[in-house]
Amino acid sequence: MIIIGSDHAGYKLKELIKNYLNEIGEKYVDVGTDSEESCDYPIFAEKAAKKVLSTENTKGILVCGSGIGVSIAANKIKGIRAALCMNSELAEMSRRHNDANILCLGARYIDFETAKKIIKIFLSTEFEGGRHERRVQEIKDIEQNY
Repeated sequence: MIIIGSDHAGYKLKELIKNYLNEIGEKYVDVGTDSEESCDYPIFAEKAAKKVLSTENTKGILVCGSGIGVSIAANKIKGIRAALCMNSELAEMSRRHNDANILCLGARYIDFETAKKIIKIFLSTEFEGGRHERRVQEIKDIEQNY
């Protein structure tokens, strides 16, 4: 299951991504927004992050103009490791080394073809564990302190 959300700047790309998810047989839940009318990205980042945490075996995709805002907002939620990825290599490393559970995309900086490649890699790459497990645990420990 994929939880997907965006603000107004990411709305068009989010809609294209939903079509792509349908094509590849991935189920998703769209937490909004539902138009290009101006809205606040933290609202949708929080909705998606909470849903990712409350649904087993779930990842998220968030889209805003730059990807930065949704990344910052989602990462405020304990248990979320949201990664802004501008290419498939970053998507692979975010999963392999950081066990990222939300992919953040910048609609003003990547095209749909690039987004599809990034999403494919993000969804298909497993966490390596090993030495990276310790580092992810250190992130969790930091969360416990704040």
